[in-house]
Amino acid sequence: MEVRARAPGKIILAGEHAVVHGSTAVAAAIDLYTYVSLRFPTPDDNDETLKLHLKDLDLEFSWPIGRIREALPEQGVSCVSSPASCSLETFKTIALLVEEQNIPEAKFSLASGVSAFLFLYTSIHGCKPAKAVVTAELPLGAGLGSSASFCVALSAALLSLCDSLNLDFSHQGWQKFEDSELELVNKWAFEGEKIIHGKPSGIDNTVSTHGNMIKFKSGHLTCIKTNMPLKMLITNTKVGRNTKALVAGVSERALRHPDAMSSVFTAVDCISTELASIIQTPATDDLQITEKEEKLAELMEMNQGLLQCMGVSHASIETVLRTTLKYKLTTKLTGAGGGGCVLTLLPSLLSGTVVDKVIAELESCGFHCLIAGIGGGGMEVSFSGFNQQALEATK
Repeated sequence: MEVRARAPGKIILAGEHAVVHGSTAVAAAIDLYTYVSLRFPTPDDNDETLKLHLKDLDLEFSWPIGRIREALPEQGVSCVSSPASCSLETFKTIALLVEEQNIPEAKFSLASGVSAFLFLYTSIHGCKPAKAVVTAELPLGAGLGSSASFCVALSAALLSLCDSLNLDFSHQGWQKFEDSELELVNKWAFEGEKIIHGKPSGIDNTVSTHGNMIKFKSGHLTCIKTNMPLKMLITNTKVGRNTKALVAGVSERALRHPDAMSSVFTAVDCISTELASIIQTPATDDLQITEKEEKLAELMEMNQGLLQCMGVSHASIETVLRTTLKYKLTTKLTGAGGGGCVLTLLPSLLSGTVVDKVIAELESCGFHCLIAGIGGGGMEVSFSGFNQQALEATK
């Protein structure tokens, strides 16, 4: 039997950077996904290896099960329902296993993701042969939550083929999890995120797991649901940025101008709170939807102005702003800024011809554009080749 799991990426609709200073922020799932398929070999396959295939990047990794068992004899003996963090000793051992794969230098940034795969797989399934295949609709390292999406989809696939979840393996098509099962996936995904990022906030994996939107402030996360369709043009400037340096720069500016920056953070908090309220208010007809979209556009515009005050814009972001403004569309950066991705609200009554023109102009600047629905569903799984006896044999 093969399980396929998918988990969405995310955007920050409002509140980035200011959230570090106690303001509210709002994050939302987008309908661009990472997919992970997982299959255990049959006895006839005579395959005693653990394989990871990153299909989009044309990279394959393979470890003999004997090598994993020798390196990580204690993995897989802990309780799957109580995720534990990766110890320093285990982390070093996994890093050696990844190093043995001789990842090309140009793609060495993927090493932490491969390490997360090894940790999550061996923690949940121990030293069993299997093959995992990963495909993604999300650009890597662009602030759209690609690593969290990977960790969530991987955790869901791994947990689906063990005794921890109560799933219908004969069900056709995508199926959702119960809330308690979602939370278990979320906890495992967070452990994977810790290997990739060190000290993640937990926001990305929570949005990817549960979908919809999340309002967060001072470490407290609240799941919220949108009551209106929202579409965004996401422009990837392809400009890399140093998130830590950008966050530090905002903090330094706050130290130099405490009163002014405190007012900026307070204004952002108000914008995020109002935006969340508008999104949750039902809209029953086109007129109400248009009115709400206009309010959201104004809030996005104000948020972008405040992000410029914080010093986290970039020439590439300003190019996107100028281009979309010609078509009377509202744009703001999302995430750390300094490049990365930029959001443009696409009103529901906007003509497709205009959207095509905007995309053509932006891509002529060397950018890459994606259209995404905002606030959709979270992680899901589907099964194929269901065989009860084969399933029991893997447990």
